[in-house]
Amino acid sequence: CGGDIRKAMNAVEVMFSAGIPQGNNIALTLADAKMVTQKSAMRADRDGDNHYDLLSALQKSIRGSDPDAAVYYLARMLYAGEDIKFIARRIMICASEDVGNADPMAIVVATNACMAIERIGMPEAQIILSQAVLYVATAPKSNSACNAIFAAMDNVRSYKTTVPAHLQDAHYKGSQKLGHGIGYKYAHDYPGHFADLEFMPEELSG
Repeated sequence: CGGDIRKAMNAVEVMFSAGIPQGNNIALTLADAKMVTQKSAMRADRDGDNHYDLLSALQKSIRGSDPDAAVYYLARMLYAGEDIKFIARRIMICASEDVGNADPMAIVVATNACMAIERIGMPEAQIILSQAVLYVATAPKSNSACNAIFAAMDNVRSYKTTVPAHLQDAHYKGSQKLGHGIGYKYAHDYPGHFADLEFMPEELSG
């Protein structure tokens, strides 16, 4: 019933009315249920492998810039009764991981879609999710944000470094005696708002 208890109750009422009496019982079959709900049976294991297969297909279709496939897998997940907030979170991840700064509006659209569906709810939320999926799927792609933080995290795990003295906090009394902030150049005081300064720790210079 797509997560909607009203649809389930209506279907039961219709089947009860159309059922064939057999003594004190009414005979109903799976075919009767399919006819009343007007939906074909679909594998919709929200907690099993199919759940993760659909999620994987959605994200890979978005990453592969195929909006038709992406919105199809969105529909499959909605049909299966997937939590719309779960879907929205995945779209936000795609917007940053697979689009990133190639189109910074992608994360804006995805984030606002996430907020909107919580206020709107189904069935209209499916339109909002469709808009977000289509935007992110058709946006230019870049995984630089993903690569950058993964490389930086690997570096942090591998090397012990210290913050250069000229970048250390110099807003408290006595900081200059420790050499903090000495040699720092305020970028906005230079042409193009750029000062030639080393920002990486000395251990990672170059």
